[in-house]
Amino acid sequence: MEENKLYCSHCGALIGEDFEEVNGEIVCTDCFERHTTTCDRCGSVIWTNDSYGDEYTTLCHHCYENHYTRCSCCDALLHEDDAYHLDGYDYCSECYRDEVDRSRSIHDYGYKPEPIFYGDSKRYFGIELEIDGAGKENDNADELLSIANSDSEHIYIKGDGSLDDGMELVTHPMSLDYHKKYCWEEIMKKAILLGYRSHQTSTCGLHIHVNRDCLGEDRDTQEEVIGRILYFIEHHWNEMLKFSRRSEYSMNRWAARYGFEKTGKEILDKAKKGNNGRYAAVNLMNYNTIEFRMFRGTLKLNTFMATLELVNAIIDTALAYSEEGLHNLSWSEFVSKVNEPELIAYLKERRLYINEETTFEEDL
Repeated sequence: MEENKLYCSHCGALIGEDFEEVNGEIVCTDCFERHTTTCDRCGSVIWTNDSYGDEYTTLCHHCYENHYTRCSCCDALLHEDDAYHLDGYDYCSECYRDEVDRSRSIHDYGYKPEPIFYGDSKRYFGIELEIDGAGKENDNADELLSIANSDSEHIYIKGDGSLDDGMELVTHPMSLDYHKKYCWEEIMKKAILLGYRSHQTSTCGLHIHVNRDCLGEDRDTQEEVIGRILYFIEHHWNEMLKFSRRSEYSMNRWAARYGFEKTGKEILDKAKKGNNGRYAAVNLMNYNTIEFRMFRGTLKLNTFMATLELVNAIIDTALAYSEEGLHNLSWSEFVSKVNEPELIAYLKERRLYINEETTFEEDL
């Protein structure tokens, strides 16, 4: 009789003797096999489309709501016992570590966010300025960051095991013109007021990263220019040492020279052997940048800007001169082409411009 016939609640097909039940509904065996699955936690049968799990875990709605959550950052499925909680959000272990690191004022030494480029230029300078003597304190870092990042993130701060009681200010890449307009003077004044020093320590350096792609369109061209940069520095090592404000001992420890050779290519070949590691006057171990490490730290604005301008002038010279031209280029001829007032003033202070007496403020 018609009233004894059974129909699948899913596809509407007439059911014979064999059928299954899903959530109290009668379904044909074909739909049961094709469109249902089993909750991995409680074993109940559910429609496949109603699964709340992921590709590895099948969950009914009840088990998901009562025992699982998802990472607020990457959306990974998490058992409640494996979730990390921060400010009302749930995280997987990896995203939690990243979130905690981002929320701290002083990051671990290995912290490296996605770079933000400031200024309109092909050449960018990323600064690592070490300061020491007044603590690795979040409160101090917050005061510096409130000045440095008033409108957007320009600087982040990291711990550095080479420092006694300080931290490292690291900038996102900025053009030279952008650095000159940036609030470096206010940052340095605040650091001094908090009790930090840079030059007046035995620990601090000023490291300058420059993007490799400003040196040439391809890797071979870039390496030719880098070879000429290394040749210039080795050819004028005595002047560079005097400019750096470092002792010979300190230079050998933190920014050792590769040694003079007849050509830039020979110096570059020696550098590639990596005997100095990253503790070289010009560190070439980073894929996207070269790092000038030879300079002592400073909280004196003119010294800071003069150092940036010197690195910029060295790069300009390496781009403009052939290796033979560099061989014939004297230091006095090189500095005679300098136009930047900060660099001229500093060269005079260090008796590297012309031999005349000049007054200057002490580095901090």
